[in-house]
Amino acid sequence: MTISILIILILTSISTSILGVYLVLKKTAMMIDSISHTVLLGIVLAYMLVKDLNSPFLIIGATLMGLFTTYLTEALIKSSKTKEDAAIGLVFPLLFSVAIILVSTKFSGIHLDIDAVLLGKLELSIFDELVINQVNLGPRLLYVTGVVTLINVLFFIRNYKSIKLITFDELFAKTIGIPVVLIHYLLMTLVSLTAVSAFDAVGSILVVALMVGPAATARLITKEFKPMVLVAMGVSIFNAVLGFMVAYLLDINVSGVVATITLVSFLLVLLFQKESGAISRSYKEYQKKKRFLMLSLMLHLDNHQDNPSRTKLTKLPIELNWSDKRFLSVLNEGIKKGYFINQQGHLFFLDDGYQKYKQFLIDLD
Repeated sequence: MTISILIILILTSISTSILGVYLVLKKTAMMIDSISHTVLLGIVLAYMLVKDLNSPFLIIGATLMGLFTTYLTEALIKSSKTKEDAAIGLVFPLLFSVAIILVSTKFSGIHLDIDAVLLGKLELSIFDELVINQVNLGPRLLYVTGVVTLINVLFFIRNYKSIKLITFDELFAKTIGIPVVLIHYLLMTLVSLTAVSAFDAVGSILVVALMVGPAATARLITKEFKPMVLVAMGVSIFNAVLGFMVAYLLDINVSGVVATITLVSFLLVLLFQKESGAISRSYKEYQKKKRFLMLSLMLHLDNHQDNPSRTKLTKLPIELNWSDKRFLSVLNEGIKKGYFINQQGHLFFLDDGYQKYKQFLIDLD
């Protein structure tokens, strides 16, 4: 049964990460946060009609509400000077508040478990079984997430080129006849459907984390669309498996651990990525600063090599307007690398140092 929970988590990770790449690249990542809350209104309205918590119409209603959220947000952006973040901030509290009001007035006898809404009920999913003709087929969520994942993967494979063009050059896609609006809203329908199925399993917090985190991490690693999708899926699966193992060993909530690991993995890549990681950039800036200081000392020695009074060790910090600490740091490094020599209190180039100085000048050109 534990394997069933892990498979549900992995399938959820795959289905969300695929769509997350599109959302992140289109800079609409926070739309998923809005949808993950407003689907509650769709569920409530559908339940008011069918009066059955197990009805598939609840999923349909939630999906349609997610699509309506997208349409309403985009309409607000296009019809006014409202920016996307402001539009989301207007639409999602409105629809979510209506849902809460309906629940509190129409279904006052129903207990709304906030923990289940936020963190899902993944650990209990094995008890919600799919039974057909008195045959127990296993956890219902296993089939729901499996179908949703299959739909997302097949849709991406079938429309890969169109999605890629819409993502990076929407105007060109329109020019060559790609139905941009149709594909966009089909994708947002899948986002809503995925959010609904994932919401039932892992809660609203992990839905947002799984949609945005792996895609954002993949974007730091690669700029190519196809590798980005594959890396996002790989990162998402890794986060899910690791989070599940940690939660299982510590006997704590799976969704919370996976969401935390998703953030940690993003921060690790952000900090340590070879080309553009924060630590890598800081190190490069540090090396650039050291090189500039070394070049400044070399320029001074070259310009004043015929004037011994200006190359005295005691005078150089003043000449360069450096602190004693900075000067000693650059001096010791230069002597250590064989660039300079101290002769009777004066600083002179060595052959290697002068050649390095010339190379510095060539590199500047």
